[in-house]
Amino acid sequence: MPNQSEIHGLANSPSACLPADLKDALLVGRAWRPAPVDGPAVVVVRNGRVIDVTAVTPTVADLLCREDRIAIARNADGEDLGVVDDIVASSLRGNVSQSVRLLAPCDLQAIKACGVTFAVSLLERVIEEQAGGDPAAAMAIRQTIQQTIGTDLSMVRPGSDAAARLKSELVNRGAWSQYMEVGIGPDAEVFSKSQPMSAVGLGADVGLHPASHWNNPEPEVVLAVDHKGEAVGAALGNDVNLRDVEGRSALLLGKAKDNNGSCAIGPFIRLFDEHFTLDTVREMTVSLRIDGADDDFVLDDVSHMRQISRDPSELIVQTFGSHHQYPDGFMLFLGTMFSPGKDRDAPERGFTHHLGDIVTVSTPSLGALVNTVRLSTEIAPWTFGVRALYSSLAARGLLPCDGSSIRATN
Repeated sequence: MPNQSEIHGLANSPSACLPADLKDALLVGRAWRPAPVDGPAVVVVRNGRVIDVTAVTPTVADLLCREDRIAIARNADGEDLGVVDDIVASSLRGNVSQSVRLLAPCDLQAIKACGVTFAVSLLERVIEEQAGGDPAAAMAIRQTIQQTIGTDLSMVRPGSDAAARLKSELVNRGAWSQYMEVGIGPDAEVFSKSQPMSAVGLGADVGLHPASHWNNPEPEVVLAVDHKGEAVGAALGNDVNLRDVEGRSALLLGKAKDNNGSCAIGPFIRLFDEHFTLDTVREMTVSLRIDGADDDFVLDDVSHMRQISRDPSELIVQTFGSHHQYPDGFMLFLGTMFSPGKDRDAPERGFTHHLGDIVTVSTPSLGALVNTVRLSTEIAPWTFGVRALYSSLAARGLLPCDGSSIRATN
């Protein structure tokens, strides 16, 4: 079965996975170091090389919660692990044991996600609900819903008077939905996507629960938010989704969203600075490409962040505040507008994954996140959690005994 490098040639041109303006990008992340270290490292990219700064900041959560994070990324002493292109290529080839490879760039942070933040994805969630998870019923329902609503939902500001009037009208028509409530109502959908330390990174397999037969990637921008609720950087993400499971009942969201390998983030977190800001995120164009391994299927799609219905700053406020704190910071998926309507296996059946699909999420300022689709029961099990991380750091003498790293975040 072909792998990422054979389909895309990215292992021979790994710069395609890195920001177009690499020389101006402050990239931080994590890498697995093989024996004798045999553990994860906090890394930064400088002058095209990957530098291990774990001795300065033992976790990415520590780094992002420090006021001097930009200075650390630019100047902190560390061990040179090699050329970033080589490490990206190794990650794409899946050389697990013998080479340094990239991991998801977060560690202790909670991983949260926002749903139904684009009008197109709102309609698709309503369709899933109406179809009860049956993809064969989706096309007819899609046409009926669009005729019933009869308005451009992207023009409706969530929580506004206009949204309240539309809600009243849809209730009268019998067309209201719980997805409409979070799509145009005052409260955003914010849920726990995945557990700390469970996300996978560039080149890793992403997992589908074997019970699912209707599923898709969700290409998204992921904000890195510190312990004070301040967005300090961004990465790319794939919020792998099981449409049939969630379509049966929204109460199955946990099963639809949180499985082994169902959350991919990477390749790095790019820190906000004078070259890259939250305004950059607001104007991003995010591309999705899916290459089938067994049927020559190709899907190309583009999402425009300027079409988001809730500003990223509003989504942070709905996640973090006096009602909920995150002392280790959090990663926040901002939602997707990907509408997987292209037929794959049969007319009017829409899209669903095949095992072996190569999924590439990209944007010029963040690079590309590339993953292969497998079953969550067949990919490498998740065994390296928070306890393992701290055991590894302690064995390497990288945990400060005086708590200085912890105090630096407060």
